[in-house]
Amino acid sequence: MTTLAHRNGRAATAGELAPLAFAGYAHFTAMQVRGGRIRGLDLHLERLRSASVELFGRALPDDRVRSYLRTALQESPADVSLTATVYTAPGEFGADGAAELDVLVRTRPPASGPAGPLALAAVEYERVLPAVKHVGEVAKTYFMRQAVRDGLDDAAFVDRRGRLSEATIWNLAFWDGDAVLWPDAPMLVGTTMGIVRRQLDRLGVPQRVQEVTLADVPSLAGAVVMNSWTPGIAVHRIGSAPVPEAHGFVDLLHKAYEAEPLTKP
Repeated sequence: MTTLAHRNGRAATAGELAPLAFAGYAHFTAMQVRGGRIRGLDLHLERLRSASVELFGRALPDDRVRSYLRTALQESPADVSLTATVYTAPGEFGADGAAELDVLVRTRPPASGPAGPLALAAVEYERVLPAVKHVGEVAKTYFMRQAVRDGLDDAAFVDRRGRLSEATIWNLAFWDGDAVLWPDAPMLVGTTMGIVRRQLDRLGVPQRVQEVTLADVPSLAGAVVMNSWTPGIAVHRIGSAPVPEAHGFVDLLHKAYEAEPLTKP
């Protein structure tokens, strides 16, 4: 399939898309659509609302955003990758934040991520506005490519206090043999992470939020990365620290994710 791009509920023209090539002040959410349905739609809508308030001081009504999603999906195959980006026409070059909010919805072929297990470089880095999924983050791609150049698969971030927070385009999750551990550090809370956490609660699986450092990694029983592609890809190394490949942990996360119902926008 070819990429489809809609702006505010209709096919985007080249003239409308051209300014976006030079704009870096926007936020987005990304999801996998299966059978025209979405897991965690409420989490995606909440992400767009809160990020819009943070960046623009206001947000679009959920019903309008859902209508834009529906329109794009009606013209796309049943299974796609979908990205919804919120921006304003003036872009980043100006202090006037009063312009109307626009929504760009893009659909592409579906994705499921790499097979793993992955080896991650450990990089000291902290994202600006970590709670917002914003565009223009050159560091994520830079550190990913540096890791690949060095024979690894990707990179994980360590903050100034030595805490693991997230990976380039992923959340991190760990397993201590009994409970799922979520890093305690500033990060983007992913929608897949939100889905998995609430479904693990329903399954009665213990979870904790705690600081995890590189020194802690060798004592853990498993680690994964997750994002909109997948609820869990095994990680077997972070920096110089090996991590056991816990197949049961990966299976548990996939089970939790698949328990989340698919809904139509």
